[in-house]
Amino acid sequence: MNAALGIVGFVAFLAFGIAQMIAGYQGIAHGIGWGWAFAAIVAALAFRFMLPITIGSFFGAMNVWGWHWAFALLFAAPGLLFVVPGVIASVFSWVKTRN
Repeated sequence: MNAALGIVGFVAFLAFGIAQMIAGYQGIAHGIGWGWAFAAIVAALAFRFMLPITIGSFFGAMNVWGWHWAFALLFAAPGLLFVVPGVIASVFSWVKTRN
């Protein structure tokens, strides 16, 4: 059972990564051309430099696929779903200790 869950999780994670790459390519190609989009894919795969793909996937989901900006942001940077509440909690904690 655990192995099956691991395989399903791996396939889901891989599919999400491929979807982000596709959205990143489409977003960059739509904005500044297919040559830069190809260069961003090469940089992501060869050098693990993911920033252009992350930005491109936001614009690809929003401008090419027509998603709302908030959903496109969660798609492009899903870690923000965990970071933002932590930052808010830290700010509240800091303000609470100041008073």
